Amino acid sequence: MINIESLYKKFGKNEVLIGLDLQIESGGIFAVLGPNGSGKTTLIKSILGMVVPNEGDISIDGRSIKNKWKYREDISYLPQIANFPGNLKVEELIRMIKDLRQNPSDEQQLVRHFGLEPFLDKKLATLSGGTKQKVNIVLTFMFDNPLIILDEPTTGLDPMALIRLKKLIEAEKNKGKTILVTSHIMQFVEEIADEIVYLLEGKIYFKGSVPALKEQTGQKTVEQAIAAIATPPAHA
Repeated sequence: MINIESLYKKFGKNEVLIGLDLQIESGGIFAVLGPNGSGKTTLIKSILGMVVPNEGDISIDGRSIKNKWKYREDISYLPQIANFPGNLKVEELIRMIKDLRQNPSDEQQLVRHFGLEPFLDKKLATLSGGTKQKVNIVLTFMFDNPLIILDEPTTGLDPMALIRLKKLIEAEKNKGKTILVTSHIMQFVEEIADEIVYLLEGKIYFKGSVPALKEQTGQKTVEQAIAAIATPPAHA
């Protein structure tokens, strides 16, 4: 599905990605983890073509994305922060995104799934952060795309909305889709992820299943295992 070879990215003198190699197979949920500044967002934005690497290549389904844009039509993307005009009503925003994408969509079922019917005629500026996030999730999942990228999708969600999000992600996985997720909520990652990619200082420190991560670190939870990877051994 996604093949990344020798990816380098610098912002000024700051090296963010350093010779990164990564293969992500089709189908399944892949969690991209790492502390702030580890290169997660830069990696995701490179896949989306929003950041142009200094060196290296990214290919999706065997085709390089360099100087291309049409491949993005097959990607659903939930940004960490989605800024839409506050004077738009929810139903107007959904209609606008449908007009832009020009693809079949299934927003009505998603609106019901997240209980958003009472908010359709409300302006975005009047919504709580959690309700805005539910709207953003609807916008992301209403198109039937093979690749879904979710950057901190749990932000602001109450426990019931979080359960509904997990069910939605699981349903998309069962359709054979590939889902990339970044999250700081390790319990969420442990519950949904098939594989974990852990970035630190622009390099991959671990790639494998949740059980393999626990076995390698000797820890019982993903949270403890990630802490063990992130903590350098004490010098004698």
